[in-house]
Amino acid sequence: MRYSIVTETYPPEINGVALTVQAKELGLRLRGHEVELIRPRQSRGQHGEAHELLVPGLPIPGYPAMRFGLPALRTLRRHWQANRPDAIYIATEGPLGWSALRVARKFGIAVATGFHTRFDEYTRDYGVGFLQPLALGWMRRFHNGSDATLVPTCELADFLRGERFSDVVHQPRAVDTRRFDPVRRDPALRASWGLGENDLAVVYLGRVAAEKNLPLAIRAFREIERQRPDAKFVWIGDGPELAGIRAANPDFVYCGLRRDEDLAVHFASTDLFLFPSHSETFGNVTIEAMASGVATVAFRYGAAKEHLVDGEHGAAIEGRDDEAFVAAAVRIAGDDALRRAMGSAAREAVSKLRPAQVSADFDELLQRIACDRSARHAQPAVA
Repeated sequence: MRYSIVTETYPPEINGVALTVQAKELGLRLRGHEVELIRPRQSRGQHGEAHELLVPGLPIPGYPAMRFGLPALRTLRRHWQANRPDAIYIATEGPLGWSALRVARKFGIAVATGFHTRFDEYTRDYGVGFLQPLALGWMRRFHNGSDATLVPTCELADFLRGERFSDVVHQPRAVDTRRFDPVRRDPALRASWGLGENDLAVVYLGRVAAEKNLPLAIRAFREIERQRPDAKFVWIGDGPELAGIRAANPDFVYCGLRRDEDLAVHFASTDLFLFPSHSETFGNVTIEAMASGVATVAFRYGAAKEHLVDGEHGAAIEGRDDEAFVAAAVRIAGDDALRRAMGSAAREAVSKLRPAQVSADFDELLQRIACDRSARHAQPAVA
């Protein structure tokens, strides 16, 4: 089969969508398929690989290291006329994604879309909550133009069906437990943070942005620090809020962006992951923390609802109860034996999430929608 993947974010950009898309691409290749990648050019003069079509883009406001693709109707029409794929996967709802959807519909090519981000909930985080219904309607129109909308959790699938999204398909995500593994714990790295083996490394890993509710993580750590003066708060990631947080909290450890095995070593070298976001579609970092053997405190959305069992792997906080989040973080931080047992149980819980099975399910869905569309076009017209 010949597949096209259209995305407005891709490594070396570091975010959950970029890494999920890359995993989907590599998984299809390993299954023997021809896969092309269509994405914005990430730097001036960049030349893509033979399997890539790079299109113009612009920096995302507040995220200068990331770009969104400009509309590319003519480019995609010419390209897919000459190189027609069997099916298309569109990962993002930006201008490039909308262009790809329109061209796919015009050419009668099967297309699946990925619902990766709750942009409607971001409106509240950025002080424009009155736009939430408009944002949800915009996303509904986009995804209902596809043959299938892929979502990572049962919770999200139920929500979207209730909001009149059609053809919603639940496809779980996996984690590479060979990469994210407690055996990667590095005493030398911890020592560089000023920590001994029995000291406490609290970590936040992810985008440093307003929608992540980061003041809550800072408040929780300051409460932890009252009972654990040996604790350090380690920050891994980048984003528009980082400069302000660094200025206000110079005692934190800032590691910047980390990738691949280096990221896995950093994660495994910590002890407690605080993930305070109220608006996660999934949150790959949750299952990466669990695979790394790190007890986690998160709100019960996305991956935390699917995989994090409250009291066994850390704490999964219901609703938006910030006080409960802080209390759970302090309780787990103060009990070394409990925290280590939670980390071990978390590792065991995600060990069954196999990337190969996720790739097989994704491939099966793309083949199904391609066959269904071909069958519809092959049916004789009714007189």
